[in-house]
Amino acid sequence: MAIRELDSTPSLATLYPKALVGGVLRKPSGSSLPDTELVRTGVVVDPAHLAAYNTVCGFRLSDELPATYPHMLAFPLQMALMTEPGFPFPLLGMVHVSNRITQHRALRVSEPLTVRVRAENLRPHEKGRQFDVISEAWVGDHLVWTDVSTYLRRGSGSGSSARREQLAPPTPDAIWRVPGDIGRRYAEVSGDRNPIHLHALTARLFGFPRAIAHGMWTKAHALAAFEGRLPEAFTVDVRFKQPVLLPAKAAFTSWSVGDGWAFELWSKAKPHLEGTISSL
Repeated sequence: MAIRELDSTPSLATLYPKALVGGVLRKPSGSSLPDTELVRTGVVVDPAHLAAYNTVCGFRLSDELPATYPHMLAFPLQMALMTEPGFPFPLLGMVHVSNRITQHRALRVSEPLTVRVRAENLRPHEKGRQFDVISEAWVGDHLVWTDVSTYLRRGSGSGSSARREQLAPPTPDAIWRVPGDIGRRYAEVSGDRNPIHLHALTARLFGFPRAIAHGMWTKAHALAAFEGRLPEAFTVDVRFKQPVLLPAKAAFTSWSVGDGWAFELWSKAKPHLEGTISSL
C-alpha cells in the first residue's frame, strides 16, 4: 500500500465543490479501490471545537473525547481520499449505511494523534456495491481508535435480498425532539456540508422532501445517552436505516445485552438507527 503523508489537513471548503462537480461529470468507473493510505501526524484537538461538538451532540463538557469525536479529525482525510481522480465512484450519491467505532482506551484532548485513512473491501451489495473506509487514530505506536464507515454505491446489485419482517416499534425510553436546524449546526462542527442536511430546498434537489439529520449526529446523540455507563474500551456499531427528516420527533429505546447494550431510534413505525455497544 502506498502511504502518503499530508503536511496539512485537507480543506473541506475545497473538497466539497470538487465532490459536487465530480458527482455531475464523473461516472462510476473501475472495479478496485485505490491502494493508498492518507496519513496526518501531529493532529491536535482544539478544546473550543470539542466543546462545540459536545454541545451539539449532547455530551457533557469534558477533556475526554467522546468515542465519535475522532471521526471529526478523520473526515477531511476521508473526503480527500474519496474525491481523488482514481477513486472508482463519485462521492455524490453514495449512501453511508453503517459505522463501527472501536475505542481501545479513553482519549484526552491534550494527546497529539496520528490519523490514518484508507479504503478497502469492495464487495457486492443487494442494491449495488459497498466498501469500507477505515480510519485510525494512533498515539505514538499505539492504536487507540478505529472507525469503519461502510458506503453503498447504488447500481446493479447481487439480487440476493431477503424479505425482512416489519417489526412493531419498541416502547421508547426517551423522545427526541430534533430541531430543524440540527443539520446546519452539526455541519458547523463537523465540516460535513452535504446539501441534503442543510435546507429543504437543497435536500429536494437530491430527492428528499426535507433536510435530513446527519447519520453520525444520530449516532453521537445516541451514544451520549450512555455517558457515565461506558467502559474505557468498547465498540459501538450502528446501521443507518431510514433518514430522519427535519424537524423530527423520534423515539429512542435501549436495553441490556450481555455486558453491553442495544439501542434503536424510530418514528412513525420507521426505524432510523439500530446499534449495539459491547465491551472489549
